[in-house]
Amino acid sequence: MSYTIHQAKTNLSRLIKEAQKGKEVIIARGKQPVAKLVPISSGTKKRTPGRLKGLISWEPGAFAPLTDEELQEWGLQ
Repeated sequence: MSYTIHQAKTNLSRLIKEAQKGKEVIIARGKQPVAKLVPISSGTKKRTPGRLKGLISWEPGAFAPLTDEELQEWGLQ
């Protein structure tokens, strides 16, 4: 829903309650939207351990120590 700045100032408490319920509250200057009112908690998601399990893989030697040749190629020896 879109509201003018005047409407937003007059009904700020109600608009905050709407935003907390997950409704999109747009504030406009005339017909030009200039701001969106959103709850703070909407930007953070709770972490779920193991959510990427089975989605990440690597080659068997990926964590093996580098050989002398590889160290030279990387300029580390």
